Formats: sequence, structure tokens, C-alpha cells
Amino acid sequence: MTDRIEVLKTYKTYVGGKFPRSESGKTYPIKDTSGNVIANACRCTRKDVRDAMLPARSAFGDWSGRSGYNRGQILYRMAEMLEGRKEQFIKELELGGMKSKAAAEEVNLSIDRLVYYAGWTDKYPQVFGTINPVASQHFNFTAPEPTGVVAIISTDESPLLSIVSQIAPVIAGGNTCVVLASEDNPLVVVSFGEVLNSSDVPGGVVNILTGFRDEMLDHLTKHMDVNAVFNSIDDQETRKLIDLNASISVKRVHHYPVDNWFDETHENPYLILEFQESKTTWHPAGV
Repeated sequence: MTDRIEVLKTYKTYVGGKFPRSESGKTYPIKDTSGNVIANACRCTRKDVRDAMLPARSAFGDWSGRSGYNRGQILYRMAEMLEGRKEQFIKELELGGMKSKAAAEEVNLSIDRLVYYAGWTDKYPQVFGTINPVASQHFNFTAPEPTGVVAIISTDESPLLSIVSQIAPVIAGGNTCVVLASEDNPLVVVSFGEVLNSSDVPGGVVNILTGFRDEMLDHLTKHMDVNAVFNSIDDQETRKLIDLNASISVKRVHHYPVDNWFDETHENPYLILEFQESKTTWHPAGV
């Protein structure tokens, strides 16, 4: 009797609230630290980027128009769903080579970080908004408003915590996003899409793509429907490409290189502000 060949899971993408395969049908193997193949992930293409932008743009109007309180409820629900699936995420992090204690710490902190940003959704407009003194009979208000669709470029370090730390402030502020997951360890990122799918997050608010970074980065950051880029890859060539592509359509770019995602400095309302525009309104006094 021959040895049984294990059937490996193929992790799909998460786009528009659904789990489609890549447009090309291609996949690539995901390996553990010993070089053993543990799963397969979709190898997305330029067409997948275009397909993800459509629901991201369509979802922006509804998501940005919701009250901060409602967005906070949904982020808190994400934390609840992740809490209920801790063992799955710990196991997937261990498959990627992480020790059990470190994996448990990463999942726990990811949950706590979602709760942190859930608490800011209805507070940051008051903190960062102002009433401006003007030399006329007017009231003058400045308030933050979401930028639009944000392209998120994730790192390979702390794959779950890093992506939560990037997605949470972006969507807490009313933006939608298209995420390019970790190339080496995308398993927990795609599984996080399952958490999103069961957390009342409207389809299209968060879209997750997997694949080779050098094949996807140019298409994603050059797309004309992207309003901002949130990059955590600390590589000069990568930064140069992003800056060049962003200059074509004047995208907002935030480079955010991180040595330690466990640091509390990543729980910061100014990360929400990075993807906000300032809207100033004049209103005649006494009217």
C-alpha cells in the first residue's frame, strides 16, 4: 500500500465579501521554515486588482456615510469573531514557523488592537476637528473626512498583527481598502477574511489579494481608483516605485516601516488621521 498524499488547502482571495479564486487560476506553494509545502495560495494578477477595486469603490459611499458608532460596533464584532477562532489562527501561525507562545501573543494583541480602534471611531472627529476663528460673521468648521480607497502593502513579519494594525485604522476612519497580503505567509491574512465575512463588515470594505509582491505592487499602486497607499515595506526600490506611481494621480502615501508590531505605538489615532482629508465649512452667523 502506497503512502497517502495529503490534500493541501488552497487559500482563496477575499473580494467583495466573497472568496473567489484568482482570475488566472494560478496558485503558488506556501512553505514552512523547513521548506515543506503546507498550503497553496492564489497567485493574483492585474485583472484581480481591477476586480477588487470595483467593490472597494462601490462600498465606500455606504461605509463612509455610516456613523462612527456603527463602524465601532463592527470593528468590535471583528474582535469578537477573532476571539472565537483563536486556536485556528494560532495553528496557522505555528505552521509558518512561529512558536506557540509567540503565536498566542500575536493573536491576543490583534484582538486587543481591533478593540482599541473600535473605541476611536466616534471620537477622532471631535479630537481632530476644529472651530476656526475668522474675521467675519461666520462660523468656520474643519472636520476630517475619509480619503477613499486605500491600497495596503503588508509585510512578512507578524503577518496577522501587521495586517490588523494597518486595516483597523484605515476602515475605522471610513475608508475602504485593497490589501496585498504577505507573500511568504498569507494564510492568516486570508483566514482573516473569514473573520471579516462573519463580522457584519459590508462586502467590499476590505478586499484581500495574495501573490508575488514584485508582480502585484506596480498594478495596485498605479491604479487610478486608489486614493492612498499604506506601505510597511522598508525597501528603497519599493518606496521609490510607490512614490512614482502615486505622483501620477496625486495619491496620498504613508510609508510606515516597522521593526516591532507588538509595540504599543501602533495603537495611535494619528494613524486614522493619515487617511483623512480636512473639510472646511463656512456658515453665516445668525442664519
